[in-house]
Amino acid sequence: MTVHFIGAGPGAPDLITVRGRDLIARCPVCLYAGSLVPKALIALCPPGARVVDTASLDLDAIEAEFVAADRAGLDVARLHSGDLSVWSAMGEQIRRLQTHGIAYTVTPGVPAFAAAAAALGRELTLPEVAQSVVLTRTSGRASAMPESERLEAFAATGATLAIHLSIHVLAEVLARLRPFYGPHCPAAVVYRASWPDERVIVGTLTTLPELVAAQPIERTALIVVGPALAAEEFRDSALYDPGYDRRFRRAAEED
Repeated sequence: MTVHFIGAGPGAPDLITVRGRDLIARCPVCLYAGSLVPKALIALCPPGARVVDTASLDLDAIEAEFVAADRAGLDVARLHSGDLSVWSAMGEQIRRLQTHGIAYTVTPGVPAFAAAAAALGRELTLPEVAQSVVLTRTSGRASAMPESERLEAFAATGATLAIHLSIHVLAEVLARLRPFYGPHCPAAVVYRASWPDERVIVGTLTTLPELVAAQPIERTALIVVGPALAAEEFRDSALYDPGYDRRFRRAAEED
């Protein structure tokens, strides 16, 4: 028996890996985050599967589902939205599995920040503009941010910021970033990236709060900030430069 943790992707049901899709289709037990995993993925479960929405369950109840499946010898598909490597609460579930000696696997999924970048039609790293993307959040009821991971510390680098779980404090977030990026730095909010009701709101660190207030968003949205969102006069990458010598293509002058 094995518990298969599966990144279900950002929302669109076809943005799941082939491996993830196939695991769902063959596992007789499926636990999923109800409000964030599309129903089309749950429809992939085999006939007669035990399908449990974990939205109302605490960790002990989820652990009990794993243990019951293990005793019955039934594999479990455990679906989380986006990718499992960030803010998935997978770590604490794995810790419980390890205490019972239950095997598990991890199948990655398309992360929300990647779906948001696709919705914006932008590359988040551009030569000599930004070469780093920081995935972060603000403190909330669930957990406080370590003091060393404050927004200001990341903003000082000038990197592209993908700020999760913080739409409820949008004005505060942008105010904290303005001293580092300047008032006219491009910023965007992407609501439910890749879902049918996706919304993309683009502005600056100064204008974005008012733009969002005109069409209120309370959750399931990502804040993206950085000069790469609107840069046009950036240097071409060396990747396709004819004078750049690389392993699979010699420099043009040597052809």
